[in-house]
Amino acid sequence: MPSKHNASKTKIQEHYMLDSIARNALSFNKKLSLEGCKNNIFLATTLDELLEVYKIRSKIYAKLQYSNEFPDAIEGLNFDAYDEHSAIIYTKKNGKISGTCRLIFDCDKYKLPIDEHYSLDYLRKKGKKLAELSRLVIEHENKGLNQEFKLLTKGVYFTMINNGITDVVSVMSEEHYRWYDKFGGFQIEERFESYGNIGKPFVVTSWNVAKISDFFKRVFLRD
Repeated sequence: MPSKHNASKTKIQEHYMLDSIARNALSFNKKLSLEGCKNNIFLATTLDELLEVYKIRSKIYAKLQYSNEFPDAIEGLNFDAYDEHSAIIYTKKNGKISGTCRLIFDCDKYKLPIDEHYSLDYLRKKGKKLAELSRLVIEHENKGLNQEFKLLTKGVYFTMINNGITDVVSVMSEEHYRWYDKFGGFQIEERFESYGNIGKPFVVTSWNVAKISDFFKRVFLRD
């Protein structure tokens, strides 16, 4: 059984980690632009917003049984060091966050999480400015293109075009790819029978936003 001293030390370490990551994440998001993006889409720029994002991530991943692959850093709060250089996007309904995702910006110091399983260097060599879409969670997810999904996708698009990102990469269940194949510029890069601790087929995808389709413009960009 852990001693009270060790438990107290762990709590202090957890608090320090949360404080450090949150400060860096908020600083990063305050420098980003969502210019041109309207209709209830936001970047997390306050501590309260960030903590609410971390709580909904934890709640939904527990519900989806993804907690082994995406564990909470602190019980009830799902975050990691990638948040320090991520656009953390969210939408609200009835005053509460109803959906969120993040765009992890590629940088020299840290490669993207996908690189742990599948190297993206061949895209970098082509001059692509990459970001990885992750932590996409929606409070009440219905089948198809629901409102939260549309808003978050619009937020991703405007974050990319306003902040120098040419291509977003992501990992998704192969069955979900049908939601994206009409976007234009969207393609499968690789297939996996499983991904990390999740034992079902997944695909690595890329999306070049310079090639969006008329469908995407009509469904996601029309105010």
